Amino acid sequence: MTELSQVWSSVCRVRERGPLVHNITNFVVMNTTANALLAVGASPIMAHAPEEMADLVGIVDALVLNIGTLSRPWLDSMQCAGEQALSRGIPVVLDPVGAGASRLRTQAARELTEQVRPAVLRGNASEILVLADALGVHPAGAQEGATKGVDSTQETLAAAPVAMALARKTGAVVCVSGEKDVITDGEAQCIVHGGHALMPRVTGLGCTATSLVGAYAALGGTPLEAAVDAMAVMSTAGSMAARRAEGPGTMQLHFLDALYTLTEADLSAHVRLEWA
Repeated sequence: MTELSQVWSSVCRVRERGPLVHNITNFVVMNTTANALLAVGASPIMAHAPEEMADLVGIVDALVLNIGTLSRPWLDSMQCAGEQALSRGIPVVLDPVGAGASRLRTQAARELTEQVRPAVLRGNASEILVLADALGVHPAGAQEGATKGVDSTQETLAAAPVAMALARKTGAVVCVSGEKDVITDGEAQCIVHGGHALMPRVTGLGCTATSLVGAYAALGGTPLEAAVDAMAVMSTAGSMAARRAEGPGTMQLHFLDALYTLTEADLSAHVRLEWA
């Protein structure tokens, strides 16, 4: 089980190594996620052309796929890059943004999960519930997923049984983010306590979490460790930023600074890991 001292070790190793993280992500968050990766010490690539996927995947340490502003050419690039990463043993993190809001999104999330076999699936509770349903995962007593655009209408803890079943079905670590983050590999489960209620008021922080999972997955540890590392860092930075922010605008500014200046003492002061 990951402890906060191990999270801090991962923070230091990302800062030392500067892993290269390839993001095929959405228009809304490109700047935000690239800056967040730079703030934690990683290096971002934001590229989408199918013609260069094979070349780029050959030089990166992790691949992040995010379907937030989906189109067929981008989906083709995701499938190409994902297959290349799978064949080369490069960890893939998939964010099924808005799954359930349209047939295209739900189908894309299902196809990418089946074809690319991501190391980590990270989404909000509604997205994870919808993806599980699309993949035929129906544990007894599970709630149905529903989305409000790309936002969740479900609580993370309510999605925990489905997340565990989905992890067992796919072999991926499933990370359900929200007021409390639930992370499971199908056996162990970690609840990350922290963050702040102002975080959902800043667009792209969920997508930022996905990219940070990619940065920590690049270290070569287990996908479970990478997801816990990233969510602990996100929660800590969110809590730190909210103490200085006057609203969503300054929240985003202080969040990036918190990622950059984060210390081991900050982790201990702002986040708690609960294992089951």
